[in-house]
Formats: sequence, structure tokens, C-alpha cells
Amino acid sequence: MKGKTLYVSDMDGTLMGSDSRVSKATAAILNRLIDERGLLFTVATARTPATVVPLMSEVKTMLPYIVLAGAAMWDAQQGTFVNVQSIPHDTVRAISDIFEKNGLHPFIYRQHGNMIHAHHCGAMSPQEEGFVKERLNTPFKRFFLDNPHYATSDDQAMLIFSMNDYATLERIYNEVRATVDCSPMFYHDIFDPSVGLLEIYTSGCTKAGAIRRLAQRINADKIVAFGDNRNDIAMLQAADHAVAVENAFPEVKAVAHEVIGPNTADSVAHYIETD
Repeated sequence: MKGKTLYVSDMDGTLMGSDSRVSKATAAILNRLIDERGLLFTVATARTPATVVPLMSEVKTMLPYIVLAGAAMWDAQQGTFVNVQSIPHDTVRAISDIFEKNGLHPFIYRQHGNMIHAHHCGAMSPQEEGFVKERLNTPFKRFFLDNPHYATSDDQAMLIFSMNDYATLERIYNEVRATVDCSPMFYHDIFDPSVGLLEIYTSGCTKAGAIRRLAQRINADKIVAFGDNRNDIAMLQAADHAVAVENAFPEVKAVAHEVIGPNTADSVAHYIETD
């Protein structure tokens, strides 16, 4: 008897097209497979429920979404966080000190019940300003800007994040990686390589650990994972079968078992349909 297969896809640059949306064609294919064949499908992304929930609203998956790069799962049916991996308070302070020494302040995402409270202080980059503007007035996230006490809170931190000049963030990334016990991920913005994205999670937190926990939870005996960016590498290495889209970074393709078409051609959905 054939066992259960869990299909897990990254979102930006992988499942979604150039407009950063799940296309109608992809949603239709996935929904048909869910209805007719009981497809076990979900996403694993650095995004939070604030954007994952609306972006995935047309896909009928009943599985929790892996959000914040594995720092939590989001049960869309219950509207709750599960399996949260929080950052210790002293680690948050050490990392924010490094940012401040380099003239920047990161966003600190904290769990506040079933919401995220995103704390920040000081000037933002143009990219960060646009990032905040697109995410205001969501039921899942509230921003606390110009908060001088942004680095201290009773709420548990899940993510420390910055979107800024690549070279500046690279210096911060290198110092954090060398001096603080945590799991940092640093990569180019897929739309503008001069912009860097630095995401910092608690030590040992990865998409890889999250997909293994989910597979165990639903008794899946095979994982097929799809990705395009450097923060997908650990997840692809943890999967039984790793698939990179054509537009993936070379180092992502290097760890994949196969390379399929680009994210702009509904390639993930078509692959699952024929697998």
C-alpha cells in the first residue's frame, strides 16, 4: 500500500508568480487534487499569518501553515499559533545591541496571544516602510513603531528582522553569527539584489525541523519540498525529495534532486499533479 506523501512549498519565488500571488491556475490544480485525491499540501515560508492567510485563501488545504521560517505553525481552522519556537530575552537584547552599534534597529516580532506584535524604533529603510504599509490593518499583526522600549517586552520574541542595505546587513549578520547563539538567515531580496533580508530565529529553528514535525503529526512517510532561495536549503535537504524551481539560486539547485520550470509557470502545481 502506498504511504502518505506530504508536499511542502515555499511561497515567494516558488509557489507564487511574479505578482507575489497564488495564481488561479495553481489554486485550481491544488484544490482538485485535495478534493479528489486527498492531497496533503501546505506552505513553509518566512511570512507571518498576516499575509499567508489572505494569499492562501483560495487553496483548500486543511494542514497548518509553517510560518516564520519554522518558528511557528498557524492553524488556519482554529486561528491559532502552534509549535512556537521563541527567542530567549537575553538573546534578543544581544542582537539588538549589535544592530544599534551599526546604526540600525530591527523589527522584533512577538507572540501576543494569537496575534503578532511587531516592535520597532527609529528610522526605517524605504523597503521597510513599504513593507509596513502593505501590512497595516491586518487582524493578525499590530505594529508598534517609534517604541524606545522595542527590545524589551514580556511577550516572547519569534523573529528579529531587517530589510536594508545588503552590505550593512551583511556586517551585522557576520557578527551575530559569530557571537550569538541563534539561527540567522541572510539573503538578497529576490526583486532587488542590492537589498538584503536578515531574519534571526532561536537556535536550531529551521523550516527543516518544522516539516519533520508536521510529517510526524499527520503520519506522512515521505516529504516532497519545493524552494528557490537560500533559506529553503535546509528544508530541501531534510525532504525525501527536493525540487527547485528554474529561477532558484544556483546553490539551491545544487541540493535539489531535480529542477522544474519557473515559478511564473505554475510549475509546483503541475509537478504535484503529475507526481
